[in-house]
Amino acid sequence: MTYTNAPELPAPDILRCAYMELVVTDLAASREFYVDALGLVVTHEDDEAIYLRSFEEFIHHNLVLRKGETAAVAVFGFRVRSQEDVDKAEAYYKALGCDVRRSEEGFVRGIRNAVRVLDPLGFPYEFFFEVDHVERLAWHYELQGAGALVRLDHFNQVYPDVANGAKYLDDLGFRKTEDIQDEEGTVYAAWFARKPTVHDTALTGGNGPRMHHVAFATHEKHNILYICDKLGALRKSDQIERGPGRHGVSNAFYLYLRDPDGHRVEIYTQDYYTGDPDNPLVTWDVHDNQRRDWWGNPVVPSWYTDASLVLDLDGNPMPIIEREESSEMEVTIGADGFSYTRKGDTEQGFKLGNQV
Repeated sequence: MTYTNAPELPAPDILRCAYMELVVTDLAASREFYVDALGLVVTHEDDEAIYLRSFEEFIHHNLVLRKGETAAVAVFGFRVRSQEDVDKAEAYYKALGCDVRRSEEGFVRGIRNAVRVLDPLGFPYEFFFEVDHVERLAWHYELQGAGALVRLDHFNQVYPDVANGAKYLDDLGFRKTEDIQDEEGTVYAAWFARKPTVHDTALTGGNGPRMHHVAFATHEKHNILYICDKLGALRKSDQIERGPGRHGVSNAFYLYLRDPDGHRVEIYTQDYYTGDPDNPLVTWDVHDNQRRDWWGNPVVPSWYTDASLVLDLDGNPMPIIEREESSEMEVTIGADGFSYTRKGDTEQGFKLGNQV
């Protein structure tokens, strides 16, 4: 699927990324990971689904785990400023010729009068305003533990043509905060915000549409280190895919995990403010070895290649379109790729012994 131009209609006023609905194959195993290991709060659960939220959240949920046969992403949920903006979303996507569904009772528990669309890139988006409020547990330190996840921070989407996807998100009202390019202008990844952080969603160049990861924030770096220690103590260290470390892009401290179905979850903290209208774009050279990890540590190949399927509005996996432009992995660590720690010095671009 390819995006062309925005309709001559106002886009909805999106506040933030708000929740993701994941299809998981084993609810008990997923509960053990997200609740017992990571500490997310259960708002509601039954035999078919578990609704989870972070400790500072006041809306019904940030994550829905729904039992199904094939692990996938059912929806990327965004909260909008008013119910009028839900109406705007419905009209906007109908004008784009997209599959648009509306549900007065809501597609999930706790949310009403929402719109779901299969967007021009092939991703399932939901827009909502009316939502049940629940207790914000920010002050309940007795419940939180040392690795408390306090907010849903962002999504990351895999799509073959990042430049085309960026045009779509720009027309939808997102601000591009950072990107990765080469000297020829090929875009390998880009980050987009609605709230005043580095991103609410991002586009990673690759075969797609797929979901790269969903990210939850902690308050500080030590919370992430505790999560690593806890997973080690539980003998679940094999669920740590990458990190902990610090990103160049976003300047955030990070940890990447894989849940029992392989869905990737990032634990993330301490990025920077981007709320001013003239916030400058940061562009990284794809060959800069510190773009993905500020300390120059290696990126495991699975982080580049693996991602979750996404579903259409009928629950069918979306077909995967291959990226035609060069991949970030190929141009940096492939046979013909290169990276540098100091620009102009490519003789030893990586730390010795750290790259496949």
